[in-house]
Amino acid sequence: MWQARLAPIAMTAALGAACKEPPPPVVKPVEVYTVPVVQKDVPEYLDLVGQTEGFQDIEIRARVEGFLESVDFQEGSFVNKGALLYRIDPKALQAQLAEAKAERARAEASLEKASNDVARYEPLVVKQAVSRQELDNARSAQAAARAQVAAASAVIEKATLDLGYTRVTSPLAGLVGTTEVKPGTLVGRGESTLLTTVSQIDPILFRVGVTEADYLRVVKRFPDRVGQTPRTTDIHLTLADGTEHPQPGRVRTVERAVNPSTGTLGVEILFPNPGLTLRPGQYGRARILLDTRVGALLVPQRAVQELQGLYSVAVVDGKGQVTFRNVKVGPREDTMWVIDEGLNAGDQVVVEGVQAIRDGMIVQARPMSDETPVSTSGQAPAKAH
Repeated sequence: MWQARLAPIAMTAALGAACKEPPPPVVKPVEVYTVPVVQKDVPEYLDLVGQTEGFQDIEIRARVEGFLESVDFQEGSFVNKGALLYRIDPKALQAQLAEAKAERARAEASLEKASNDVARYEPLVVKQAVSRQELDNARSAQAAARAQVAAASAVIEKATLDLGYTRVTSPLAGLVGTTEVKPGTLVGRGESTLLTTVSQIDPILFRVGVTEADYLRVVKRFPDRVGQTPRTTDIHLTLADGTEHPQPGRVRTVERAVNPSTGTLGVEILFPNPGLTLRPGQYGRARILLDTRVGALLVPQRAVQELQGLYSVAVVDGKGQVTFRNVKVGPREDTMWVIDEGLNAGDQVVVEGVQAIRDGMIVQARPMSDETPVSTSGQAPAKAH
């Protein structure tokens, strides 16, 4: 009987226990990885892409008409100043020079005769053996003969110069290009035919275009240098294969106006090229040191979030609470980003797990280390078990 009476009581107790809600599960804080804001001096560079060109690019042209006899250089080689490059057939010009010399001989003979007449008439005029008119005529003939001699001498000088132009030499030491004409070609008829180009490549020029925004940034930073002779030095050139040219360069000239078609301001940078490794037409990137930011604040680039031109960083305080702060970013330094406004030195910023947190959330912050696995999705990396 007592068992029958206890059965309903036990069933009622069991049903009551079943109706009670289970206790809420313990929510584990989201795990994120943080790094402190770094403060250090940061050099600020201006990187400019450009192309090399010869310090002097001299076009070699035919200055006289004639048939090209020979090409006396190895194309693409280095030539010295005064080296023979081409020879033009000189026969026609030699004949012109001989004719000019003969003409001067005739003019000199006429001058001699006129001078003798003047010398003979002068004492006779005193004795009134000849008229004053005859003496005047003799003196006029002398002056005309003297002018003919001068004109003939000028023709000889020009013919001599033209004959010298049949030997085309290099006006400077440099790298000679390919020839534009071959032996047997008639050159110099009606125009100065382009033969080849010689470039002085030590030193060599590196031409870049500075955007208007970069130009204004430099001018506002250094207003006292506007209009002065460029004095920027210690410019480093990175070549197409990633290596750096061993010789630092300096700014040579800055163009007067901004190119309206490209919106850039042309700048020429001069680089020593003693090994002749640089040639005209090569591309590269010049890095110019503008200034050094003293005590700049830096965070990893992946810690900065961008949305519609606004930048923000998640900061974790000492209690593990997350605060999203809007920041003003500056230039980049390798994998770091300079923060101009919004952070303080020593702030702990989230670099892994940003996508899984929100403002005001309590998180479990762990220091980021070199061994910490990096997640590409923005979530905190899973812990290894």
